[in-house]
Amino acid sequence: MTKLVTGFLLLIICTTSFSQKNTNQRAEWFTHSRFGMFIHWGVYSGAEGYWKGEKLRNDNNYSEWLMYRNRIEMDEYVTLLKRFDWNELKPEEWVLLAKNSGMKYITITAKHHDGFGLWDSKVSDYDLGNYTNPRRDIIQEMADACKKHGIKLCLYYSHWIDWQHEYGWNHNREIYKLKPEEYDQYWQEKVIPQIKELLTNYGEISMMWFDMWIHHSNSIITKEQLLQLKNTIRELQPNCIVNSRLGLSLDEDPDVDYKTLGDNQLGSKKEDFPWQSPATVAHSWGFHSSDTNWKSTSSLLKALIGNVSLNGNLMLNIGPRANGEVPYEISNRMLEMGKWLNVNGEAIYGAEAFDLDKDLHDWGKITCKQDGNKFKIYLHVDNWPLNKKLHLTGISSSPEKVYLLADKEKKSLNFNYSKVFTEISLPYLQPDNYISVVVVEYNSKPEIVDGLVSKTVDGGYSLLPDNQFENDKSIVVEPLASSGTIPRHVVVNSNKTFIWKIYVDKVGEKNLDVSYSFQNQESAGDITVKISGKIFKHNIRPTGQTVAEPNEAWYIDNFRSNRVGTMNFAEKGFYTIEMIIEPQQKKEVNFQWLWVK
Repeated sequence: MTKLVTGFLLLIICTTSFSQKNTNQRAEWFTHSRFGMFIHWGVYSGAEGYWKGEKLRNDNNYSEWLMYRNRIEMDEYVTLLKRFDWNELKPEEWVLLAKNSGMKYITITAKHHDGFGLWDSKVSDYDLGNYTNPRRDIIQEMADACKKHGIKLCLYYSHWIDWQHEYGWNHNREIYKLKPEEYDQYWQEKVIPQIKELLTNYGEISMMWFDMWIHHSNSIITKEQLLQLKNTIRELQPNCIVNSRLGLSLDEDPDVDYKTLGDNQLGSKKEDFPWQSPATVAHSWGFHSSDTNWKSTSSLLKALIGNVSLNGNLMLNIGPRANGEVPYEISNRMLEMGKWLNVNGEAIYGAEAFDLDKDLHDWGKITCKQDGNKFKIYLHVDNWPLNKKLHLTGISSSPEKVYLLADKEKKSLNFNYSKVFTEISLPYLQPDNYISVVVVEYNSKPEIVDGLVSKTVDGGYSLLPDNQFENDKSIVVEPLASSGTIPRHVVVNSNKTFIWKIYVDKVGEKNLDVSYSFQNQESAGDITVKISGKIFKHNIRPTGQTVAEPNEAWYIDNFRSNRVGTMNFAEKGFYTIEMIIEPQQKKEVNFQWLWVK
C-alpha cells in the first residue's frame, strides 16, 4: 500500500505479518535456519581430481564428474575405494564442524551422478555396503551424529543422472539415444525404491535435495515421473522439504518448497518465497588437490548476509578427502564464520529482508526481525566509516535505542534522527574484524520512505540512472565493458530527464558534478540541473579518449567529471533534483552519474 507524502514521497506501509511470505509450514525451519553445510563425498574423493596421472578433463575442476569426464569404466572407477582410510573416517567430525560453524542443517550426497550409494542399499549392489568390509553405511552414521548434535539431516540424491545404471541418463545419450521406456525402467528399478529406502530407514530426513538444473521439458524425465517421486516423499515423510531442482518450477508446482539458485549464484533481489544458494569455499565440490581459489572469510560472510537480507539461505560446501579430512582452508573459514555467528547470529537466524532497497546504503546490508515487543533492524557494516558516522536513510521513525550487537551490555550509541535520516555515532574501533552489526530498535516495525538516494559513507549523494525516484523503464543501462574500463552508463541521443529525491540533513553549500562521455569534436548541447527553483546549466563538452591499459594500444572513450555548479541547501529537508540532458543533432552523450557533495 502506498500514499503520497510531502508532495512527492511514497510512504510504504507494511500491513502484512512479519513471517516471511509464501513459506509453507514444512519450510519454516528452513527459513529460520538460514545457514547449512553441503557435503560432496564419494568414490571420486579418492582420485583427488586426477585419474592415472591425468587431471580432470574440464577447466571447472568439478572432481565429482571425474568418472564421466575422463571416460572411466565402472569396474575401474570403484578401485578408487582402495585409497580410502576407513579407520580414520569419522562422519561425526563433519557434523561437529557444521555445528561449530553455526550451521543448522547438513546435506550429504547420498548418491551423486556416478550412481554410487553411500549406504547399504538393498536395491543396488553399487554402494558402500558391497564395497567395504566391515560394511559402512555413511548415511546411518550421519543420521546418528546429526541426531546426537541437534543438526537436521538432508540428503542429496541424483535422480536425473546416473552413470551406473544401464538406462540411467548419461549425457552421451545425446549421441547414443535412450528410449523413454528404458529410462522409466531405471526410474522404477532404482530411483523410486532407493528414495523409499532413504526415507524409511534413517529416521527424520528434513530435506531431499535434487540436482536437475534444467526444466523437465528439456530432458528425458516426464512430469509424471517427477510427481511420482515427490508424492513418494510426501507419503513417507510429510515434513520433508523438496527443492526446485527436482525439475519442477515453483510456478508449475506450488507444492515445491523452495527455489535453488545456480551453483555459486548469490541472490540479486528480494524474494518472498524461500530460496537458497549452494556455494563452495574454493571451486570444486568434491575434493580436488589442485584447487586454490579459496574465498575469504569476509566474502563468505558477505554471501551469507547478502542472501539473508533478501530472504535467502546459504548452503556452504565441504569436499572431504578420502579419509574424511576437510581441507584446512575450508574448515578454518567455516569456524571463523561460526565465531562470528556466535556473537552476531541473532541478526541471521530467523531474520529476513527489510523493506528498503538492497543497494541503498554503501556501508553494507540490512536484516530485521520482530523480537518480542521490539522490532530490530540489523545494520551489517562491512565498511566502517572513517569519520565514525553511520548514515541510515529511508526510515520515517526515530529509533528507541541503538547499540552494537557484540556489546553484551547493550550500551546505547548516540544518534541523531531527522524525518527519514538517522546518523549513528560509532566507536573508534569496530567490534569485529570482518563485519560489525549495529542494532537499531523500534517499538514496532517502522514505516519507510521509498525512492530516496541515501547519503554515502563520505557524505555525498551518488545519483545514478537506476536509483531515480521513479523507475523509468525506458532507460537502458549499458553494463561494464572492456574489462570494466568502461563504466555503466546510459546512452542519451535525444532530450532526456532524470529525477532523484534526497534528504539533506545538514545545511550548506554542495557541489554538483556530472560525469559523462561525449565524443563529438566540439561542444554541442546542454545539461540542466534544477533544484528548488535554482537552475544550473552546463555546456556539453568533448571528453576525448583515454588509454585503458598502458602499452597495449587499448583506447576507450573517456568519462570525465564536470562541475555543473554549487547549490546552497539553506534548510534541512527533502529535495527533488531534476537533470535534463539535451544533446544537439542527436549527438550521443553517455551519462554516468551526478554527484552532490
